[in-house]
Amino acid sequence: MKLNARQIDTAKPKEKAYKLADGGGLYLLVKPNGGKYWRLKYRVAGKEKLLALGVYPEVTLADARAKREDAKRGIAGGIDPMEAKREEKIARETQLNNTFKDIALEWHSSKLKKWSAGYASDILEAFNKDVFPYIGKKPIAEIKPLELLNVLRRIEGRGATEKAKKVRQRCGEVFRYAI
Repeated sequence: MKLNARQIDTAKPKEKAYKLADGGGLYLLVKPNGGKYWRLKYRVAGKEKLLALGVYPEVTLADARAKREDAKRGIAGGIDPMEAKREEKIARETQLNNTFKDIALEWHSSKLKKWSAGYASDILEAFNKDVFPYIGKKPIAEIKPLELLNVLRRIEGRGATEKAKKVRQRCGEVFRYAI
């Protein structure tokens, strides 16, 4: 029998966790602390797996059913929803951790052996002063050309056109390094 909102709202915690089934592998796990968690039980390659779909009421009954249907479509297409979710999380974390500053410092470190100490210091100083405060915390994949242009215009606005050219060249190297 399918669940309805009233059954979910009136589900009270018991001494042990229990399940309220909705069908198709979807159920609501009611914990002794009162927490209500959506879970989907499914099989891939003969193995039973359990996918967490969220916490009630943040994830409504309709949302949980939609997530179940998405997962079922993926399974039918040969995609394990748990693996897909894990890969998506890794990709998201990687993107967030790949800020312009992180990549630029990694690029800078990779070039240190080829540069003199003074030259390496000049590049780092230019980035610290003119680039990192404006685009350093942004994921490198999200930086738009106009944002870099604004950074370069700030440098040119001080009358440092040669420095702006060098910073543009070095930023280009950082972007190519990131690919």
